[in-house]
Amino acid sequence: MSQTVDRALSILPLLAEGPADLGQVADRLDVHKSTALRLLRTLHEHGLVFRQSDQRYRLGARLFALAQQAVESLDVREIAHPHLLALNEKCGHTVHLAVYEEQEVLYIDKVESRYPVRMYSRIGKPVAITVAAVAKLLISDFPEAERRAIAEKLDYPTYTSRSTPNAAAFLRELAAVREQGWATDLGGHEESINCIGAPIRGADGRVVAAMSVSAPNVVVTAEELLTLLPLVRRTADAISREYSGNAPLKEASS
Repeated sequence: MSQTVDRALSILPLLAEGPADLGQVADRLDVHKSTALRLLRTLHEHGLVFRQSDQRYRLGARLFALAQQAVESLDVREIAHPHLLALNEKCGHTVHLAVYEEQEVLYIDKVESRYPVRMYSRIGKPVAITVAAVAKLLISDFPEAERRAIAEKLDYPTYTSRSTPNAAAFLRELAAVREQGWATDLGGHEESINCIGAPIRGADGRVVAAMSVSAPNVVVTAEELLTLLPLVRRTADAISREYSGNAPLKEASS
């Protein structure tokens, strides 16, 4: 990166801390005031910084507009899919990706198991919200009042003897998931199916999607599936880094 570009970009995190005058910018960059002024003028011309009436500079509206546009253009499914394929290749089990949308948790991607026993889940189909690992991950990230409001509106079907029985139990489970950073469904929806999941986070740290690995008891036991949790969490973290723009750039081959 050229020194000029590097210095100009270094101004933005400084102004993110709050407005700064020319001297403060020059000191932070360790350059002469004339150099700092030239950089600030260039950023101002592009709307990335704004000069206030007190002669201090702050981040410009154009920067926020670009950030919002970038967030809206992100497709978590497109980013996640190669990672889901790689995870499926390693473990062989069914992999799901889900989001919370209009008071439902929906599967938006699925990679089928390599084993003969298949799951009947479908892309675009709502999940069993009171028991599914992906649902717990998504809802546990909401503020407490919102979690409580959702929990109190839900019905609690008894899919199996391990299904979540009521709102109080659901809220306790959401609190545990929020604390530990992962979730399970061990026979809560179908006696013979177990599932483990991890959250995918955006640049602000909020959960934007959730992914999971599911397998029937005839293929692996619940205990065996849980040994895959570190791999599942690493995959979710890798997707999060790429989605939030924190993944390291790969050097172009020469």
